[in-house]
Amino acid sequence: MIAIPAFFYSLAFSTDLLPVPGIPYAPQHYICYHAPEKLTIDGKLDEPAWQKAIWTDKFNDIEGSLKPEPRFSARAKLLWDSTYFYVGAELQEPDVWATLKERDAVIYHDNDFEVFIDPDADTHEYYELEVNALNTVWDLLLIKPYRDGGPAVNAWDIQGLKTAVNINGTLNYPGDVDSGWSVEIAIPWKVLSECAHCSSLPQDGDQWKVNFSRVEWHSEVKNGTYIKVLDPKTGKSLPEDNWVWSPQGLIAMHYPEMWGLVQFSTDAPEAKAVDFMSDPADSARWALREIFYSERNYFNLNGRYTATSNDLKVKPKSLRDFTWPPIIEATADLFEATLLSTDGKKILRITQDGKITLEFK
Repeated sequence: MIAIPAFFYSLAFSTDLLPVPGIPYAPQHYICYHAPEKLTIDGKLDEPAWQKAIWTDKFNDIEGSLKPEPRFSARAKLLWDSTYFYVGAELQEPDVWATLKERDAVIYHDNDFEVFIDPDADTHEYYELEVNALNTVWDLLLIKPYRDGGPAVNAWDIQGLKTAVNINGTLNYPGDVDSGWSVEIAIPWKVLSECAHCSSLPQDGDQWKVNFSRVEWHSEVKNGTYIKVLDPKTGKSLPEDNWVWSPQGLIAMHYPEMWGLVQFSTDAPEAKAVDFMSDPADSARWALREIFYSERNYFNLNGRYTATSNDLKVKPKSLRDFTWPPIIEATADLFEATLLSTDGKKILRITQDGKITLEFK
C-alpha cells in the first residue's frame, strides 16, 4: 500500500487552483566571478573586487511586466571565493527606517533586502535570508515550498554568516532626505553545501537558482515617527511592494523555479567577459513544471491525478537535448512525469510534491 503524504488530504477535492506564474519563463542570469582577495564585510562595497563586479539589472515588480516599475531602484552584485558566497546590494531610499532588532523576527514587516538560494534547482531544500537597515537578520531553511507542504525551519541559523549595512543618509531620522542603504553578505560554503548535496566548491560554469527581493512599505511620518500608511477602506496597512531581480509572475517568492540563474566563474572580475551558457536541462525542467501545475490543478478539480496527456492541456514542446512528450504515470494520489535526454544518459523527473531530480544512467 502506498503511503499518502498528509498534506494531500487537505488538497483532495479542493476547488482552489494552484496559482500559476502569469508571465513567460525567462529567468534573469548573472556571471558570478571569483574574488581575488578576501572582502571586508562592512556594507560599503568599495573594495576593488566589488568595484569590478557587475551589477544585476535593476529590480522589477515581482509580477514583472504585469505591474508598474518600482518607485525606487535596487540592484545587486555577487562574488565568491574559497570560503564565502558574497552578495552585495544597493537600495535607493529617501527615508531609511527600521524597527526590528531581534534575530529571526519577521524582517519583511520592515523594509528589507532578501536572498533566496536553491543550489541544485530541485525547488526543495533551499535558503532564505532577510536583512533590514538595522542589520537584523532572519535566516531560515525551507524543506519544501509552502505550496508543497513546507515547512520552514525558523530555528535554523547560518553558522558563520557575516552581514553589514551602510546607511547613505540617516537611519530613523525623519526630516531629511536620504540616498539609501547598502548591504553586504558573506555566506559560508560549509552551509550552502548542505542543500547543494555536494562537498566541493562550485565548478567553473556551474549554475544555481538564486533570487533577490526587496520589500518596501508605503510609510509616512507622524509625531516624529515612521508609520505605515493605512488603507482608509480597510484600516489596515497598504500592501507592501515587492521588487525582485528575476520576476516571479505572481506575488509569491516561494516559486523557486522562477528564480534567476547564477553561473560561477573561476576567473577574476577583471580577467575577461564570460558568456552565460544556456543549459538544455533548464528548459526541460520548466516543461516538467508546466506538467506539475496542470496535474496539481487537475487534482484539485477532480480529486485525482491523471496519466492522460490530453487531460493536462499542455502544449507540445521543442526541447534541446531532451525528448518530448514526457512519460506520465499516475495513481489517484501520486504522479510522476519523466523526460529522457536524446542520448539516453539523463533522466529528469518531477513528482506530485514538486521536486525535480536529474539522474544519470
